[in-house]
Amino acid sequence: MKKNILYILLMVLSATAFSQGKKTSGNPVFPGWYADPEGAIFENKYWIFPTYSALYEEQVFLDCYSSPDLIKWTKHEHVIDTTAVKWANRAMWAPAIVQKDGKYFLFFAANDIQNDQQEGGIGIGVADKPEGPYKDYLGKPLLDKFYNGAQPIDQFVFHDKDGQYYMIYGGWQHCNIVRLKDDFTGFEPYADGSYFKEITPEGYVEGPFMFIRNGKYYFMWSEGGWGGPDYSVAYAIADSPFGPFKRIGKILKQDPEVATGAGHHSMINVPGTDDWYIVYHRRPLGDTGRDHRVTCIDKVEFDSDGFIKPVKITFEGVAKRKL
Repeated sequence: MKKNILYILLMVLSATAFSQGKKTSGNPVFPGWYADPEGAIFENKYWIFPTYSALYEEQVFLDCYSSPDLIKWTKHEHVIDTTAVKWANRAMWAPAIVQKDGKYFLFFAANDIQNDQQEGGIGIGVADKPEGPYKDYLGKPLLDKFYNGAQPIDQFVFHDKDGQYYMIYGGWQHCNIVRLKDDFTGFEPYADGSYFKEITPEGYVEGPFMFIRNGKYYFMWSEGGWGGPDYSVAYAIADSPFGPFKRIGKILKQDPEVATGAGHHSMINVPGTDDWYIVYHRRPLGDTGRDHRVTCIDKVEFDSDGFIKPVKITFEGVAKRKL
């Protein structure tokens, strides 16, 4: 009980202490129940696009947050909602954001479809500014079917070094990679004529993320059940975005002194540096509310061989860092 009270107090402080000379972000970095955060850098600011964590019927919008220094965060409310996306009516979650050709494309999942006959899947919003407002780019889902057993949720858009954009996605313990058309209106086939290539590693459940460091492709994902304390993040390394990806191990998980259910993350790399941050959600100690998840940031470090060191989740968060 004492730990839970401390956690709630830290949530309040994260919203009120900006004017008091904060030296670290604190965790969570902003108040409220938010999950599945996508971190990015646009217009010389840090951005976080999270899921509003609530009952599926209440998940009908997305907010985002911006910061010049990882300390002070500004809330941008309802950057997109179901009034702008006529085919979406619930379970709007797990945003992924990309800037391309002067526009911002916000990929999201909606409706939590369970089969190919239901309406929903992965859609795209488009706007002129990171904070929106976003309108429905296609007027329909980009992807509304199951392929290789992958539920069409938890999409991440990966920009490869050759300029190609891929969408890496999937729930239900399956992960696919697809080639996006240059204008994001659909998919392009691979050389063999296929569209959906499965890259599921051992232990994969959902929440994929990929980045390149020193020429290597790091593939990360969430394991365990999102509603439980054992939710966590693992990773693999390969020479291409198609793998093969052999699981190396967990790098983010619960700490009985700090929080449980640490998972569904993204990564931020400060441009021109080898400084990395992991943005993720976790659960306050002692709080069993299904949707009581908060967004946090901690530092990520690599060893001399390029492996990711296990992340220590903290209440302090990260130090002030201007771009």
